[in-house]
Amino acid sequence: MLPFNPSEDPKRRLEQMASLATALTATGTEFSNELTYMPGMAPRSANRAALEEEGMQVLSKEDTETLNLCKSMMERGEWPPLMVVFDPHEGFTVEADRFIKDLTIITEYVGDVDYLKKRENDDGDSMMTLLSAADPSKSLVICPDRRSNIARFINGINNHTLDGKKKQNLKCVRFDVNGECRVLLIANRDIPKGERLYYDYNGYEHEYPTEHFV
Repeated sequence: MLPFNPSEDPKRRLEQMASLATALTATGTEFSNELTYMPGMAPRSANRAALEEEGMQVLSKEDTETLNLCKSMMERGEWPPLMVVFDPHEGFTVEADRFIKDLTIITEYVGDVDYLKKRENDDGDSMMTLLSAADPSKSLVICPDRRSNIARFINGINNHTLDGKKKQNLKCVRFDVNGECRVLLIANRDIPKGERLYYDYNGYEHEYPTEHFV
């Protein structure tokens, strides 16, 4: 995997960050770039990749170093070249603000970690599977409604149309990183500047209703 390539112009990077800040403010969400473990929700000790029902692929040493590089770049203010743009039909969307190569790490999917069984009747539309355990009571989800990063605003494709599948330019992959489950969004082809980012919300369980997606 490749690290993202930040825009060279510091002013443009500030504009990218401001676009995310606007979207977070509009949705009442606090910025976080890590999985968060809140009192009353799942503890960090529950996030054990070994519990994954069919096993979880281990992120290689080289790719773990690439992920850590991405995190350290962001801490220095060198953000992925992405703009959050509001669309009247799709709501908040994310666009590539420069050319992005195939296999580039776009971002990690983050938010509060909770047990799936506690969220089964939750009306949140952005929950992400973190751990699909053989024992369903140990399955975990990421809930980005209170704390999240830009991943929350990346839209899903319509699984029911050919056009929808053609739009997909990211893949969502769960990895075992040092024994813990993590979810990464990775470019699955070259993405030109100005193209909107989309991935398949039904990459695993095929339970998300996408018929109404644009």
